[in-house]
Amino acid sequence: MDVYTLGEAFGVVTSGRIRHEHEARLDVTGAELAVAVGLARLGHEVSWLGKVGEDELGVRILSALRGEGVDVSDARVAGGLPTGMILKEARTGQAARLTYYPTAVRLAQGNVPVDRVTQARFLHVSGVTAALNARDAMNAAVRAARTAGVAVSVAVDYDERLWPDLKEAEEILGALARAADVLFVRQCELDLVKPALNGDREVIVNRGTRGASVRVNGVRYDASGVTAPVVDPTGSRPAFVAGYLSALLESLHPADRLRRGALLAAFAASGPSDWQSLPTRDELPLLETDG
Repeated sequence: MDVYTLGEAFGVVTSGRIRHEHEARLDVTGAELAVAVGLARLGHEVSWLGKVGEDELGVRILSALRGEGVDVSDARVAGGLPTGMILKEARTGQAARLTYYPTAVRLAQGNVPVDRVTQARFLHVSGVTAALNARDAMNAAVRAARTAGVAVSVAVDYDERLWPDLKEAEEILGALARAADVLFVRQCELDLVKPALNGDREVIVNRGTRGASVRVNGVRYDASGVTAPVVDPTGSRPAFVAGYLSALLESLHPADRLRRGALLAAFAASGPSDWQSLPTRDELPLLETDG
């Protein structure tokens, strides 16, 4: 397979300002879930490992992934436990306010099929999973990948709401970043994982609408952001990761990798869902410009 990924998945209820709003939208979400869908829509073979509750939300998460062509044969269902939820207060064009309602559902180290991880070209994980209750499973997958020579992709995805202790975040995310062959980091996260910025790993700095940069073999490449209507930018970060990894799998030029990442980020931000607006390969040209 091209990419193996594992992480948390949630039901998400999106509304306007909760104290006033009378309507809401139900969806499913997850940092790695969105990356998996983005890659699958571009024709890549992707597997997702996660654990969901034995409830309707869990069924919906797995059904959505299957419907997008993502392999969920390794996914687990926790009997008698509910799937976690996120309450998202969204304002048009602004970053949404997220409130997490986690669950006791826990992806354990023993749930990681090492033989499957080692068959992939890339393992992708994120700092969101490191902050939640699947950290041991994530670390086991990273160790297996590194031992087998599978490239490790890491999105730092620091969220202060999930890390009450900044020092703990620096230690755990720093160690995760140092295990990466491909590291996705926002401008605001650079100091958090500073020791990992040295070495020969591929570090992609995402500046959102201001573009992104990457240094490959000592040469820096830059790409501007893609202009498009913004409904909700929340899903733009995992979408960028999916676009960049897709282009990396195809051995495209570093500038073209950045460009595809920016394209997918713009597609994701153009709709209310973290993943439903992501393009198929035939749809990629819809936001292309000569710039």
